[in-house]
Amino acid sequence: MQEKKEDDLQQALNNVSEVGIDEVGRGAVFGPVFSAVVVLTEKNKFILKKLGVTDSKKLTPKKRKLLVPKILLLSSDHGIGQSSVREIDTLGIRVATELSMIRALKKLKEKPSELIIDGPLLLRPWDGMQKNIVSGDSKFIAIAAASIVAKVSRDDLMERLEKKYSGYLIFKNKGYGTKDHLSIIKENGITNLHRKSFLKKSNLIKFTPI
Repeated sequence: MQEKKEDDLQQALNNVSEVGIDEVGRGAVFGPVFSAVVVLTEKNKFILKKLGVTDSKKLTPKKRKLLVPKILLLSSDHGIGQSSVREIDTLGIRVATELSMIRALKKLKEKPSELIIDGPLLLRPWDGMQKNIVSGDSKFIAIAAASIVAKVSRDDLMERLEKKYSGYLIFKNKGYGTKDHLSIIKENGITNLHRKSFLKKSNLIKFTPI
């Protein structure tokens, strides 16, 4: 009888899933917005927590990169999506972020029975059950794992784009509007990957995109 109870508990740990989704790059002034979704069993949530998975903002870049292969190995499923600068400028950041999330979700093998979303905003195009959790990346391992996958994926792209858009310190600022980045924009103008909708109300757009 005891063995059966233990087997039932193990089965439950292997079957129960937590599906978390998060975005990164929403507040940047350069480049796309990324989203990632991660599906975890209770057992693998526990393992990832032991390995140090938490809110990506609390981790060093090196630690995040080390965790990504472990997250992907231990996840039951995952997906990554993004929305372009053109979509951000045309549709607005909220709609573009939602598009990136839907694109990530479409890469899953099965539709989640419930989705846990970081932040207060509903994913309006999603017709399934969803729960919004403010600061969810510090409360749910699946959201934390998604935040790490999204962050590393976008940072890797920013580092590659540095070669094409050298001079804007993209490898360092990752597309965010740091003091140095904004100063360079003021001096040199914008590229075709800068978000005009984010910068048009300032005096930073001076030249036609190159």
